[in-house]
Amino acid sequence: MTDDIDEAKDWRGEDIDCANCAHGDLLAQGRCRLKHACVHDRYARRIDRFFNWNPALANGYVRHPHFEVRAIAAKHADVFVLPPLLDDPEETVRWNAARRLPKRLILRLRQDPHREVRIRIVSLLEDADLIPMLADADYYVRLVVARRVAPPLLSRLVTDEEAEVRKVVAQRLPAEWLPAMINDPVATVRLEVVQRLPVDLLSSLIRDPDWRVRYEVAGRIAVDQLGALLEDADDFVREMARSRHEGGPQLLKEMPR
Repeated sequence: MTDDIDEAKDWRGEDIDCANCAHGDLLAQGRCRLKHACVHDRYARRIDRFFNWNPALANGYVRHPHFEVRAIAAKHADVFVLPPLLDDPEETVRWNAARRLPKRLILRLRQDPHREVRIRIVSLLEDADLIPMLADADYYVRLVVARRVAPPLLSRLVTDEEAEVRKVVAQRLPAEWLPAMINDPVATVRLEVVQRLPVDLLSSLIRDPDWRVRYEVAGRIAVDQLGALLEDADDFVREMARSRHEGGPQLLKEMPR
């Protein structure tokens, strides 16, 4: 089965000439095939297939001028030839090398200029090595770190400038530290807080300006503390509070988000 692309061009756009290829012996052995498995082809799928069939040749291609060849060769080459690729100008090459190298060699990629490399490197590191990345300039890097580090380390992100990061913090922060986020300026963050806040602390959010937060309070707070929620300006909040106060079933309507 051949690829759908009916052409055989190299990375420079020139026709591939099997007659002058150094791997003519592989062609005769069925270990490469034009438009299907070829290291000279400009399509990554065909390059990848070539190295799947001939992994022992990868070491010789980690310095190839075409970045796709270097990146795919890095997935198959011997580990000892990979460290120089951490300085490759292409982020895909750096990442493919990093994922196979010892942690001590890849720590410097925490400051990689490309956010995608920094995002991916998070999955290879543990808590102590991730601490410097809590201050990364890119919010999405911090978001990925917040999802991975141990919850006690999240206190450093309680006041992060990005609400999406603080939402993740509110979901994972140890419950005893959640009061520090009660007054977050963004309602969606406070909503995450109120869903995990200890019941005895919910009264501080009874007059929250966002009805969704008050609704959650009305559904969780002790019945004898419902107070002002029984006359709340919002229908959903008021009905939830009254249904609990009267001892009836909780509101069955789906709360809009």
